Parts: sequence; structure tokens; C-alpha cells
Amino acid sequence: MKKLGVNIDHIATVRNARGEHHPDPYYAALQVIKMGADSVTIHLREDRRHINDLDAKKICKSKKVLVNLEISMNDQIVKNALKIKPDYICFVPENRKEVTTEGGLNLIKNKKKIKNIIEKFKKNKIRTSLFINPSIRDIRMSKELNADCIEIHTGKISNLVKSKKRYNVELDRIKKCSKLAKKLNLEVHAGHGLDYKTTKILCKIKEIKEFNIGHFIIGESIFFGLSSVIKNFKKIIKN
Repeated sequence: MKKLGVNIDHIATVRNARGEHHPDPYYAALQVIKMGADSVTIHLREDRRHINDLDAKKICKSKKVLVNLEISMNDQIVKNALKIKPDYICFVPENRKEVTTEGGLNLIKNKKKIKNIIEKFKKNKIRTSLFINPSIRDIRMSKELNADCIEIHTGKISNLVKSKKRYNVELDRIKKCSKLAKKLNLEVHAGHGLDYKTTKILCKIKEIKEFNIGHFIIGESIFFGLSSVIKNFKKIIKN
């Protein structure tokens, strides 16, 4: 069965806009699980622009929430992540000037460092995932690096669908990568820029087992409510 992970970073963005305590990301994490999400994703960025260290610690400590923690390979961030012990870890590229994550990891450039860091998390029995572009080379490299999962960057296909442009070439690329990943015993996830329409398209790829969605869910919930939006996505990924 396909699973839904809800990224709650932008709950923290709203809180930080006023420099207060409300809305509380920890409370949000508990609520999205009650509303039907299978897990919660949070990104502890180096600049702490939304989720902060206390948020991450509290959320990861909760036994009521399965937590997928996104982090860069920054030494201090890795050290903090090993201390708070999330259920899952997803390594993502990070650039302080970016508005959101742009593209997948450069696995070749960071091969040795990634492999060493993955080993540390595996020793702590934490599931590891690599956020990558839909590339056959990167799928093979992810296996070589001993990751448990890969999360395919779906930003390109999402933009093509939203712009009403042809997306078949990108969809075919994602299909081929997903099939190879499964063959190599890598669990396949998908995330970035997903909305209802793109998720419906990608749901037809049987190898994709998890969708991680944040910005659209939080944005849509302003108009229709968080519970309603989560239920809509759960219906989509079940079909």
C-alpha cells in the first residue's frame, strides 16, 4: 500500500512570521497523523528558516509520530540528527540562497562523505534515503552507497503538468528509474512540487511506495482545512 508523508515545515514558517509560539509544529505533527498521514516530514535546515532544533527534538521524541527528517550533510546537522534519532532520515542538497530544495543530490561529488554518513545512521538503525533526480546513474549509485530508499525529485514533472506542457518524457524517466530501484531492492519515494494532478499521474507507477508532500497541502488547507486535504491525498494514492 502506498503511503503519505506530510511535510509540516510551513507550519513553522507561519509561526516564525510573528516570532511567537503559534502554530506549533509539534501539535501539527500529532494532528496530521490523526488525520490519516502515515508519517511526518521535517527539514532541519542549516539556517533554521522554519523548523528549529527544539521542534525537531520534540517531534522526533514523540512515539505517536513516524518522523522523516530531511537534512544536509553538514557535520553539525548530522551530529544533531544522530542525537535526536528520527525514524527515517533523508539526505537532501542545500543552498542557503534557495527558496526551496533545487534538484537532487550530487552523489558523485559527495560519494565518500555520503557513504560514511549513511553507515553512521545504519548503525543506529535509522532508515536512510537519498533525494535524487530521476537518473539511472543516481539509482545505481544509491545502491552502491548502501541507502535503504531513494526519493525521486518530482519538481520537473510537477512544473510541466502545472504549465500544461508535455510531460511524457519525464514520466517515462521516472518509471524507468522506479523499476530499476525496485529491482535493486531500494524502496521508492517521490516528492517535491506535488499537487493533486501530478500525484494522480505518478500513483500509476506501482513501484512508488511513498509520497512526501508539504507546500501544496499546507497551502490548500488554508481554504479547505488540513484534514480534508490529507483525506483527498489518501484517496488518490489508494486508487
